Amino acid sequence: QVQLVESGGDSVQAGGSLRLSCAAAGYIYSGYCMGWFREVPGKEREGVAIIDSGGIASYRDSVKGRFTISRDNVNNTLYLQMNNLKSEDAAMYYCAAEKGACRKEGSEYVFTYWGQGTRVTISS
Repeated sequence: QVQLVESGGDSVQAGGSLRLSCAAAGYIYSGYCMGWFREVPGKEREGVAIIDSGGIASYRDSVKGRFTISRDNVNNTLYLQMNNLKSEDAAMYYCAAEKGACRKEGSEYVFTYWGQGTRVTISS
């Protein structure tokens, strides 16, 4: 059974940094596409960053140059380093996993497995 557990969410000042972690269990982590998403009340969930099994990453435009997604295939952990945080980054952040290659249906990446989320709050 695939299990994803996020941690690292906190309240930080604008301009600050956080590192989110996602501990994965129950499957062969290295063979999965992994991603970070975020959601705020009243808005659709949005993809933040994706990383494939080979470590190739892609980001939404608004976080490029500020966020870095990475994966540790030995310790089965996904990370999201977030720097220069802005008020619009405040959200519940979720980690997601999909077996095999990263793939899209239409314009959206497909992910089957999701964690419970970790909250990021930004204060000015």
